[in-house]
Formats: sequence, structure tokens, C-alpha cells
Amino acid sequence: MACLEVCNEVKFKEDEEGTTNTLDGSVDMHGRPAIRAKSGRWVAGIIILVNQGLATLAFFGVGVNLVLFLTRVLQQNNATAANSVSKWTGTVYIFSLVGAFLSDSYWGRYKTCAIFQIIFVIGLASLSLSSQLFLLRPKGCGSQENPCGTHQGYQIALFYLSIYLIALGNGGYQPNIATFGADQFDEEDHREGHSKVAFFSYFYLAMNLGSLFSNTILGYFEDEGIWALGFWASTASAFAALVLFLIGTPRYRHFKPNGNPLARFCQVLVAAVKKGKVNMPSGGEELYTEEKKESSNRKILYTHGFKFLDRAAYISSRDLDNQKQGLQDPWRLCPITQVEEVKCILRLLPIWLCTILYSVVFTQMASLFVEQGAAMKTTVSNFRIPPASMSSFDILSVAVFIFFYRRILDPLVSRIKKSDSKGLTQLQRMGIGLVIAILAMVSAGIVECYRLKYAKKECTHCDGSSTLSIFWQIPQYAFIGASEVFMYVGQLEFFNAQAPDGLKSFGSALCMTSISLGNYVSSLLVSMVMKISTEDHMPGWIPGNLNKGHLDRFYFLLAALTSIDLIVYIACAKWYKCIKLEGRFEENEEQENFKV
Repeated sequence: MACLEVCNEVKFKEDEEGTTNTLDGSVDMHGRPAIRAKSGRWVAGIIILVNQGLATLAFFGVGVNLVLFLTRVLQQNNATAANSVSKWTGTVYIFSLVGAFLSDSYWGRYKTCAIFQIIFVIGLASLSLSSQLFLLRPKGCGSQENPCGTHQGYQIALFYLSIYLIALGNGGYQPNIATFGADQFDEEDHREGHSKVAFFSYFYLAMNLGSLFSNTILGYFEDEGIWALGFWASTASAFAALVLFLIGTPRYRHFKPNGNPLARFCQVLVAAVKKGKVNMPSGGEELYTEEKKESSNRKILYTHGFKFLDRAAYISSRDLDNQKQGLQDPWRLCPITQVEEVKCILRLLPIWLCTILYSVVFTQMASLFVEQGAAMKTTVSNFRIPPASMSSFDILSVAVFIFFYRRILDPLVSRIKKSDSKGLTQLQRMGIGLVIAILAMVSAGIVECYRLKYAKKECTHCDGSSTLSIFWQIPQYAFIGASEVFMYVGQLEFFNAQAPDGLKSFGSALCMTSISLGNYVSSLLVSMVMKISTEDHMPGWIPGNLNKGHLDRFYFLLAALTSIDLIVYIACAKWYKCIKLEGRFEENEEQENFKV
């Protein structure tokens, strides 16, 4: 005990002198082992959180009212505009796979974040210029009362080029900035490990606080037709975020890229197929383990399951002959850690697939919720509430529930369990998020039923045609916000924790890609529903005049589909086995907690 106290005192003094290196293999900007006291931690973490808030403000300054821009400026109908927004938002997150691949393979997270932020700023500046010079014609158009005229083909092409540059920049940046922020905390250290868990909650809160300004102030100006001001404000915010990110350069911790993960993945599959007829031993003791460690990545311990892949690490007589000659064919023999990387990804895929339908629910907030709100009573005295600004209640709900979860629910669950665990596991939280998402869709459907009850059926411009107040949308936005805290924060933590060290950005990209596919599935669902529901010359569930449609049925359909998804998710979560890493802080104690 005395010896332990002396060791702790020495370690404390080393920390005070700033000479202790991190234990997770991170390096500084010069490639040297990172010194704990002089790099990372909350100094770098706060810079990244503010950067994320500013970048999110810029992104949602465009995205939150894009559906209104398409209908009022480019003259698209409601269904077409909703599909256009879903496809664009989906493309944003598809690009996250591009950013994650470049980051994990070649560039590293810092360089990837910097490059894609520059593309993001260029796209926003191009959108601002094209809108001000070409699209907002005649001058002063773009409001509800004064829609714009027709545009030439090259003007519309420039608009789409701009918004897809924004999609590329933001998509490539998003998964890497989340992982880069987590890199600033050494999870092998007890205190920094807990800070890393907290970082993901604050990261999601920073995203929502950034979008709060764009949903309220910028949303108001854009709803009034002052689009150029809103877009230029977004450009300035993105530029400020880029400058702040570069200022923090000397403080950041880095992890070196590990080469092409697709090649490593394919090597395991090919090697396993080549040895498909080999009789394998029952355990994992005779499988190949690298003696030399070529990277700072921690070793992944052997797990049962996907037995066929173990053949890639089986040492055959031919492999022994090659080793005696100093040769090794990576397409025939792979170390067990490489095999376990593939197993980890395969185990993550069913969980990931179950999150896609949740993203279908989430994306309604940026499309159909806005269109529904526009058809309700949006005035209080002489002040008109922009329908898109109602998502502020989603943001407030996120802030409240993050505090509620971290300060009240999590400690309470830990006491009930009578253990040192961290309360609800990530998988449990994601399941709770699905339950709350079902409640959100039921709430939205009930509100739509009452909106139709108090609506004028015959109207040319049906904005504000129902006497039901837009504030009745608050519960559905609040439910969505609460579900995000459980689903998306839990998802960020889960995929970051369960992805191998060399694929952390890919883990974060899985979160973004589920949102992407959710948008595409939403677009597909809207198209299918409209095709089926418009047969026999019926107006359909989501017509241009919502008062003649049945948007409530679409919401109830989503609630039913999400209920089925929840059942499948529970089965997948029970089947899931967590990653086993050599040396991870408290890994062995927590591995049994990943269950519902």
C-alpha cells in the first residue's frame, strides 16, 4: 500500500511537470508521443465543441429552410421539395464514408477535417453569391407572399453545384470531427476515460445549440424572404469555425492513419476462402498472432463466432514453409487481430441497419413537420412564427434531456443496479430512443387529425388555413429531441467504442450513414405512398394541398414500421457481443453490459 501511494505521488508529480505521455498511442503535431498535460483534454475538446457549434449553425442555416427555398424560389411542389431535401441530406451523410475512408487510411483526422471544412466554406460562398445574383429575381422575392419567377438552366445548375459542395464538405467533416474530439481524451486513463464519454453528450449538445440560432434568427430572416442575408451569415459562421479549428492546431492529439481498411477486410475474406477445406482446431490458441506490432493500435482478443473467418489466421503447412523462407502472403495468412477487425464490423452491421428506420422518423422534422406547421395557425397577435423555427423545441428538448440523463437518470440507474457501471448501456439507450420515436410519430399523427378537423378544405394557398395553433406541434418536436439524446448520443458512443482502433472514423461514419439511408428510405416511402394513394384520381396522403390529404396516416404508418424495427433491434442487441481489447480501461468488467 505504501509503495502504491509513493507510485501515485511520483505519477502526480510527473503530471505536474508535464512529462507524462498518454497511454493510448496518440502523438502531437510533430509525430512525437503526446504529453498529457500539454495536449488534448478539455482545452482541445472545447475548441472542437465550439467549432462544431459554428459549423452546425452554418449547415442548418441552409438545411433547415431548404424545403421552403425550393418551393418559394425554385417553384417546386411540396412532395418534390420534400424528396429533394431528403436526397440532399442523404448525400451529405453518404459523403461521410468518403471522409472516414480518407481519414482512417491516408490523411488522418486533422488533415481531413481541415480540407473538408475548406470545401464547406467554398460551397456556402458559392450558394450565397448565386442566390443573390441569379436566383432571387425579381428583387425582394422569396417570401410566402412574393414567390420568385422562373430561372435559366445554368442558374439552377449552379445552385445544385453549390449545395452539393456543401454536402461534400459537411459530410466529409462530420464523422471525423466527432472522432477527432474523442481522440483528445486518453481512455486508458481513468479520469480522461470518463471525460471522453461526457464529450459525446456535449458534442451533440453543441450541434443543437448551433442549430438553435439558425432555426430561430436565420430561420426567421429566410422565412421572410431575406435569403441572401441568411446564407452569408452561414458562410461567415463556417469561416469562423475553420479559423478556430486551425488556431487549436498546436494543442491537438493525433493518431496515425493505418492504411486502406478495405484491403485488410478483403485479405481476411480471401484467406478464409482459400482455406475453406481446412480442419480447424476447436479453440483460438493455434491461430496466427503477429510478434511485431507495427502500429499503436491495441490488440483485439479472440472471440467465438464467425468461425469461418478464423481460417484466415490458421497456420497451414504451406504458411510454415513460407515463414521459414522469410516470406508471408497477407492474402493467405492474416493475424487474429485483423480477423477480429472484420468480425467487429460484421457484428455492428445488424445494429446499424436497425437505426436506419429511426432516421426516417428523424428526417420528417426537416420536411413534413415544416409543411404541416405551415398549414397551421402561425400567428400570435401580429407576429408570424416561421414553421421551421419550431425545431427550436427539439433543440431545447435535447438540452433538457442531456442534463436529465447525465445528472438524474444515469446516477439513479447506477444506484438501482447497485454496481459501478455507467447506468444504462449504449444499446439500452438506443432502444429507449426507438420507443420515444414511436411516441413522436403517434403525437404528430394525432395533431394532424385535429389540424384537418379545423382546416379549410378549399383554399388556393393553404398556408395558415387551419385554426389549430402551430404550438400543438411542440410535443412531437420534444419527443424527437428526447429520442435523439438516447439514440444518436448512444449511437455515437457505441460505434466509437466498438469500432477497432484503426476504424474509429468509420464507426462515426456509420452513424452518419444511417441518417443518410434514412433520408433515402423516407424519400422512397413518400414516393410509394403517393403512387399508391393517388390511384383512382385521389389526391393522395401528401398532396400540395395538405387539407385534401391524409398526412396523419403517413405518420401512423411510420409509427407501425418503427414498432416492428424495435422488435428486430431487441433481438439483434441480445445477440451482439462487444469488442475485447487488450489493455482497454475497464473493458473486461464492462463487456457483459452490452445487452438489452
